[in-house]
Amino acid sequence: MDRKQGLSLGRDDIVQLKEAYKWITHPLFSEELGVPVDGKSLFEVSVIFAHPETDEDCHFLSTSCPDCFKPAKNKQSVFTRMAVVKALDKIKEEDFRKKFPCPPNSPKSFCSAVEIECAHGAVFVAGRYNKYSRNLPQTPWIIDGERKLESSVEELISSQLLTVFKAESFNFSSSGREDVDVRTLGNGRPFAVELVNPRRVQFTSRDIKELQQKINISSDKIQVRDLQLVTREAIGHMKEGEEVKTKTYSALVWTDKAIQKKDIEFLDDLKDLQINQKTPLRVLHRRPLAIRTRIIHTMETHYIDEHHFRLHLKTQAGTYIKEFVHGDFGRTKPNIGSLMDGTADILELDVESVDVDWPPALND
Repeated sequence: MDRKQGLSLGRDDIVQLKEAYKWITHPLFSEELGVPVDGKSLFEVSVIFAHPETDEDCHFLSTSCPDCFKPAKNKQSVFTRMAVVKALDKIKEEDFRKKFPCPPNSPKSFCSAVEIECAHGAVFVAGRYNKYSRNLPQTPWIIDGERKLESSVEELISSQLLTVFKAESFNFSSSGREDVDVRTLGNGRPFAVELVNPRRVQFTSRDIKELQQKINISSDKIQVRDLQLVTREAIGHMKEGEEVKTKTYSALVWTDKAIQKKDIEFLDDLKDLQINQKTPLRVLHRRPLAIRTRIIHTMETHYIDEHHFRLHLKTQAGTYIKEFVHGDFGRTKPNIGSLMDGTADILELDVESVDVDWPPALND
């Protein structure tokens, strides 16, 4: 029907060819396989058909829109679905009718199935991890193609999940990260793992609990808690809290000059201290140069000896704690050294809590 006749048909009034195809084939698949067909199922069966007789039906479009069909390294043919759709949008009705019969000619041969592929949509697992080692990075530590340490938090957790879910690959994410030499204690740090194309997806809560135990037995460097299946949408809760929540730390501080307990007590009285942090030298290679304002909500000191004390801090997320202690050559102001009118350095750092209320705590 000529577009110029201006039929009062809305987009929803026209049945897409693929929808009609589904109406015809879904009952046939269901009868043949003995299972119901669900168009929104995470399990997909992809069938690639070949039909040489009609392979070149769309080739005439390349003359009407040469720019639509450009070679690409990973494409076997320039006549991709997106390219054809783009060309059809550009060609005029009369030009299309001149080049292609409408309705099209009936094919004389059947198509053949050349490839059948089964795939399952990603499954997501979340939990919280504790890290007890001061020699373990969160993600694989590779510099210039050379691996620096043999393992990582990501691999210790995800390798177990990959095996049990029989997945092709994984993507690991977490609410912030800690340095290789920093422990994560308390209730742990929230994390989520996307398991790509898993072959096994049915798990009971008991199965997941056993999987958690398996991860925890496999290494003394980490422990996992609250392991559970979650939706893709739920992972957003973890990222939402990343920058707005508070975090609690414990630092072992060294001072160059001898101190008494009374010399550090003033730090306990400082509340909501505002600091300015220029991007630390140690992360400048991967973070843009900027000055970030952060808040140190509270501090609590515990005197050890004349050159050491323990500092407990509650801070705004995104605060560089090491730099707040030693000053990073004056790039963080004020810092513990400048507040004490001397030089300070950090010997140990622990994350004691990440105040993100996700994933939900489970009763073990």
